[in-house]
Amino acid sequence: METPKKCWIKGERPTVPCQTVRENTYAYAAVNPFNGEMISLILPYANAKVMNIFLEEISRRQADRFTLLFLDQAGWHIAKELQIPYNIRLVYIPSYSPELNPTEHVWDEIREKFFHNITFDSISALEDRLEIALKELELDMPRVHSMTSFPWIVNEV
Repeated sequence: METPKKCWIKGERPTVPCQTVRENTYAYAAVNPFNGEMISLILPYANAKVMNIFLEEISRRQADRFTLLFLDQAGWHIAKELQIPYNIRLVYIPSYSPELNPTEHVWDEIREKFFHNITFDSISALEDRLEIALKELELDMPRVHSMTSFPWIVNEV
């Protein structure tokens, strides 16, 4: 059910539809701020079992190198059930500090460029749009690099 909400557009206050969603889907992403490489998956849950699927995907795509993965301390990131692949090491950022996580800028970009003022008829339609957004960003390494490379990150190690 769409509920009309107000917004500002060039000094006017028109009413636009606002969708209340009761279904969930989850986007997982890892970025390399040094070069803009991004790995992402759309998965049905946020839990340790599904996080293991994402870790395996990172491990598979990065099989030729070691990955240092910085995570917040969400329950599924610190769960005892995690099966951490041989080529991944998890490091946790301090609690309540999303500004330290480069991937947060990817979520901002997706919300702003792909989901602004859009309603969906189904969770499937939303996932289709999310897949387009993630694929576009995975293919645009310079764009991801510009969003995630903080000034204190050295571009060459």
